[in-house]
Amino acid sequence: MKRISSAFYAIIAISVGALVLLGYFVPQVAPFQRLLMEWAIILAGIALLIGMGNLFSVHFVRVRARSKGYIYSLVTLVSLLSILILGVLGFDNATAFAMNAIMIPVEVSLMALLAITLVYASIRLLRERTDFKSIIFILTALFVLSGTISLPLLLGIPSIGDEILPMVSQIISQVLAVGGARGLLIGIALGTLTTGLRILFGADRPYGGK
Repeated sequence: MKRISSAFYAIIAISVGALVLLGYFVPQVAPFQRLLMEWAIILAGIALLIGMGNLFSVHFVRVRARSKGYIYSLVTLVSLLSILILGVLGFDNATAFAMNAIMIPVEVSLMALLAITLVYASIRLLRERTDFKSIIFILTALFVLSGTISLPLLLGIPSIGDEILPMVSQIISQVLAVGGARGLLIGIALGTLTTGLRILFGADRPYGGK
């Protein structure tokens, strides 16, 4: 029975994957591809609702049990329900205000903490291990951080931070970092393609619980 159900799931997955893939090359299959994509969007929405329900139940249990840190769970529940109710009722201004007044300042604060943590980790790294890679790491962090701040003028002459450091910071962040990020994205794309092809050919069957 288990083999029959596994083969049935494999046939469905391979058929759906083949139709979606052929929809990009064969115009006659495009309507079926569009229908399957719409079903996938609906399933993703249902999965999101299930995740929200799980999040609510976990934090509700923590609040009811008065466990350690339940105040944070209470804040999470209030925020979740408030944004959900406002979004369902159509208060777009309220949700935009919550995004601009809460989410963005919190993300900016986290980025500031990340910069401080980066400098602290660089100093700890030099104390633990002083080699070429450690020096390159801390110099890169210092160049990027120094290039994002504005240093004052010195005797009417622009300081080195107003000309050289921003240029070096831009080279690091917009050339080297972007190149590395593109390499990572290419690797992720190749890994996703390989996984999809293995599922399409039936080599991997994650839907069967293996």
